[in-house]
Amino acid sequence: MKILFLNDLWDQRIGSSIRQMYQHAEELRRRGHEVLCFSTTPDPELVGEAEELGIPLVRVLSDYNPRWRAWVGMNNRAVVTELEAVLDSFRPDIVHTHLIHTHISYAALAAAQRAGARVVFTAHDVMTFCYQKLTCFHGGQEAKGELRDYAANWKKCIPCQRLRYRPGRNQMIRQRLESNVDRLTVVSDELGAVLRANGLPVHRRVHNALQLQERLPAPEEVTAFRASKGLGDDPVIAIGGRLHEQKGVGQLLAMLPVLLAEFPALKVMVMGKRAVYDQEFASAAKELGVDHAMVPTGWLDGAELQCAYSAVDVFVTPSICFDTFGLVNLEAMEHSRPVVATTFGGSQEVVLDGVTGLIANPFDLEAFSSAILSLLRDPKRAEAMGRAGRERLLESFTIDRLCDEYQAEYETALGLAEG
Repeated sequence: MKILFLNDLWDQRIGSSIRQMYQHAEELRRRGHEVLCFSTTPDPELVGEAEELGIPLVRVLSDYNPRWRAWVGMNNRAVVTELEAVLDSFRPDIVHTHLIHTHISYAALAAAQRAGARVVFTAHDVMTFCYQKLTCFHGGQEAKGELRDYAANWKKCIPCQRLRYRPGRNQMIRQRLESNVDRLTVVSDELGAVLRANGLPVHRRVHNALQLQERLPAPEEVTAFRASKGLGDDPVIAIGGRLHEQKGVGQLLAMLPVLLAEFPALKVMVMGKRAVYDQEFASAAKELGVDHAMVPTGWLDGAELQCAYSAVDVFVTPSICFDTFGLVNLEAMEHSRPVVATTFGGSQEVVLDGVTGLIANPFDLEAFSSAILSLLRDPKRAEAMGRAGRERLLESFTIDRLCDEYQAEYETALGLAEG
């Protein structure tokens, strides 16, 4: 079988879902299939054939003001023309699309079908019906995050997007998915429920997965990392990934006075781009009087990232947007770390409340901070949850399982073509 992956993003350092795509491709190749990835770049010097994590990759140029995404994301003609040439030369049996709403565009789905390929579309986020991260559904602080108003409509979208709002956008996307996709998968059951609430077809949930590290850091490596970051023997909680208000960084800062009152030596490791932290959150930490506890590490990769996870006592994901899955939860679980995760999105399908960690509403600062405190107070319980989390990862979230499930989707799509 020949599989072509489509993804707006190619750099595995940007996010866990991109690394997962390459890991999936490698497992497919190990099983005897031929794979190729197609992506975009705003840098003319990176255009052309390349490799990422050993997987062959074609990068084409796409660079425009994201203000026009609702238009260009429907049909980026220049990119689709380049894709048509790749489809003609590679002749895939399956085109598996991941993130295509910004650069590759939804017109790529029809191009794949015209080339004779069957199309499997994986929704990783809510961009099939939302312009951003779906931040309005829970009602915010006023509703204490208790609403579940998932259906998009112009009364909500126009005030949010203003001049970026495009009438008919969602209907056009829905028509593309219905006409040009053979199988549509989602990364969590909750994401499936949200898409169905917006009239979108969903065929199967395929949970995300993680390729396990060949080895985890040795104790002396973790000790050295903690020393390099000034952590010493202090208790450490951490938040990681894309640093954004919607990922709950502000919520965590607001909880810190309570956490520090009981654990004054507590350190908060912020595992994400240092410039983003400095520009958007450093002043808030100082105003709250918690800046002394903050340890912004900058972007971590490779062995240093693995040491960071191993240095954590409790990992937190207090997202206040719809967090579709939360691959960082799995990364913490790989290192046997308990997770306190948001109630919003798919985290509850990853972190089992009371077993591998705790689930709490990040708008309820008292409840979320109490969950963190309960694990800091009881290291044995936290350790047991961490072990249970790693066991859950090994049982349910491996690349081998993910590959099995997607391969079944490919075969179903091909069967539809034969029928």
